[in-house]
Amino acid sequence: MAEDRRGQRPSRGGSGAGRGGSAGGRGGASSRGASSSSRGSDSRGDSRSGSGRSSGGDSRGRGRDEQPRGKGGSSRGGYQGKSGDGRSSGSQQRAFRGRSEEKPRTADQAAYDGPDLPENVTGAELDRGVRAQLKGLPEKLAARVARHLAAAGMFIDENPELAYQHALAARARASRIAVVREAAGEAAYAAGHYAEALSELRAAKRMNGATDYLPIMADCHRALGNPEQAIKLAKSPSVANFSSEAKAEMTLVEAGARRDMGQLDAALRTLELAPLTSKSRSSWVVRLRYAYADTLEAAGRESDALAWFHRTHAIDSEELTDAAERADQLERRQP
Repeated sequence: MAEDRRGQRPSRGGSGAGRGGSAGGRGGASSRGASSSSRGSDSRGDSRSGSGRSSGGDSRGRGRDEQPRGKGGSSRGGYQGKSGDGRSSGSQQRAFRGRSEEKPRTADQAAYDGPDLPENVTGAELDRGVRAQLKGLPEKLAARVARHLAAAGMFIDENPELAYQHALAARARASRIAVVREAAGEAAYAAGHYAEALSELRAAKRMNGATDYLPIMADCHRALGNPEQAIKLAKSPSVANFSSEAKAEMTLVEAGARRDMGQLDAALRTLELAPLTSKSRSSWVVRLRYAYADTLEAAGRESDALAWFHRTHAIDSEELTDAAERADQLERRQP
């Protein structure tokens, strides 16, 4: 039976930074003007045709056959026509071609542009702490980064891939700000880009030393097929200082990693150390109970699983899980 990871993934609460949105706008690149200096022609007349020195003659009067030739007799520079006023039309032709041929935008340029920003997103939707981290940027840049971050937060549940694209646009403009990398990591995680999420959250952790990302990072390791690394993060000393909710998130990931390795008994022991009987009706308690019931069923303890599915449903007022349905299925199988 394929494992149902509902109720086991860590929530994207984090430190709250990744749910906001920001976008910054870098000024347009300035084009360099190309200046050319023309050298006067030397009227020394050692003509190769054996004619005498030209006195005041126009050297441009030579025909094409008199142009210096390279190998095979072809003209070294090729023929360039003259405009009516005597100026070469080659530069004009090149300028015309430059205007008429637009290069397609690269992937990096497209990521920098980002998706269109909703008109109603201003950046003021961000937490004050997030906006404070953007104050070191130029004003216009900070405003655009903020809008992309706010858009990422707005779309992260309903359209996580779009949220991720907004987060990438923010990162392209402000990659050295921790809250931007955190937002990119959380959006990547929501969109299922686990390797990218892990990379972004590692970068954020290096910048600000925060450990709030550890549960999501551990679950990324699980999704990438590295349960051992997930368990290693779950054993980090900093987990002891987590809030009850964050500890529950890490417990869920560790138990899931144990199941990935076929260690059902170890997964049950991990969950049994958590506050399964807490009187709180918070979502993290609901998810702990659901994970425990699901693991009991996987271990073949259907009677115990049925009891815990009922306990889960009793506090799941928001219907975060399908505990009632799972309990009904088990009851039908009971003798």
